[in-house]
Amino acid sequence: MNGRAVFSNRRIALIAVTIAALPCCTTASGRQKQDGTGLRAGVARVDITPEKPVTMAGYAGRKGLSNGVHDPLSARVVFFEDGDRRLVVVSTDLIGFYGGTAEYLRKAILEEVKLQPSELLLTAIHTHSGPSLTIDKQKGHKNNLEYTGTLKDRLIRAIRSASDAMAPVSMGAGTGYCPIGANRRELRFDRSPNGSIVLGRSPYGPTDKQVQVVKLAKRDGTTVAVMFDYATHGTCLGGGNVTISGDVIGLAEQFVEKIIGGGSIAPAFAGASGNIDPWFRVLPGFNEEPGWIPEPVLLGTVLGEEVVHVFRGIKAVSTSGRIRSAFEMLNLPGKPTDGAAADKPPQSASLALTVARVGNIAFVGMGAEVLTEIGMAIKSASPYEHTLVITHCNGAAGYLAPEHLYVEGGYEIRSSPFGPKAADMVVKRAVKILHDLQDSETSVAR
Repeated sequence: MNGRAVFSNRRIALIAVTIAALPCCTTASGRQKQDGTGLRAGVARVDITPEKPVTMAGYAGRKGLSNGVHDPLSARVVFFEDGDRRLVVVSTDLIGFYGGTAEYLRKAILEEVKLQPSELLLTAIHTHSGPSLTIDKQKGHKNNLEYTGTLKDRLIRAIRSASDAMAPVSMGAGTGYCPIGANRRELRFDRSPNGSIVLGRSPYGPTDKQVQVVKLAKRDGTTVAVMFDYATHGTCLGGGNVTISGDVIGLAEQFVEKIIGGGSIAPAFAGASGNIDPWFRVLPGFNEEPGWIPEPVLLGTVLGEEVVHVFRGIKAVSTSGRIRSAFEMLNLPGKPTDGAAADKPPQSASLALTVARVGNIAFVGMGAEVLTEIGMAIKSASPYEHTLVITHCNGAAGYLAPEHLYVEGGYEIRSSPFGPKAADMVVKRAVKILHDLQDSETSVAR
């Protein structure tokens, strides 16, 4: 078990602990099926920095186009294979896949690479300093429409490059901790005094400090990938910033790749961070005054150094890695709409859930902005030694919050499409699938 944290949401934690007690695929086109004697993987990285000014994602008040690039954006691919089973993990330096772009990109990738839905984790690090994706020809800016089409082609090429680079690998994992994320649900009082939850900094609020790190190396010991998962929004830079950047997590990726070297890639994932912001948040830009370290660079470096420390401490690796995966579109209770009759049940809201394992390392991907208590509950009940909870994965359903926060209210609750009971259902289902993947000898890929 891991993630033994104390949550403020005791109900979700209790459900997770209770669940813990409960008792195929087509090969890539043109490549021969392997004999299943060990884990194989290929990796690739492709530049996805906008070549033209684009509308930027994350802040409704920011209306203009980007006016430069502080640091490049990338898509990073790890393509796992064990016999005839596959898992493709894609990390992109983007905010997420809104406005139907998740379906648009996934459909193209699944068809072109001949993957099953459960074999693809298409993820974003949730930077708010990247381009908006759009397929809306009526409302989308022409540069963003062009960018989204180009992104699709580049992702497919990168996945094929990773497939072509397939080789026997060893895999290991470790856990570290990093303090740069802070709970943002701050309680403030007015003169009444009435209290309300606002977006700010709540230093003593629940925060998942874990940094999950996965090391992937060739059989000769050469590192090919350092995957890591950490729970924070990409909002060190605010709506006043019009410069392209991967923000904290993107800068951490670049730091790790520079330090590890050798052409290795560092795909990152945004953990359950719906209520977690960087310690310094929504700044107007990169502060370049003499002697000052710009906050996104500072926080990205702190995170990157912890990743490297954990990576260097990973000694136990395995050359085997049984792959299992499952994909479900969950229909969850939604919030009642304004003016709805009291006796009329609320409409349901959908959430994409993708659960996979490679050996003793598990991935739980959720197509939503998941609050941190939910991620910690899933990790606490997972039967795997290491579980990476990944948000902004295969969808973009909005905020998913634990039930107890509906009493407090706040931005995440107001904007969520889900009802109070939805989070409990997601925790139960995710943990159940984790156990099923561990226990079953047959693929549950859907």
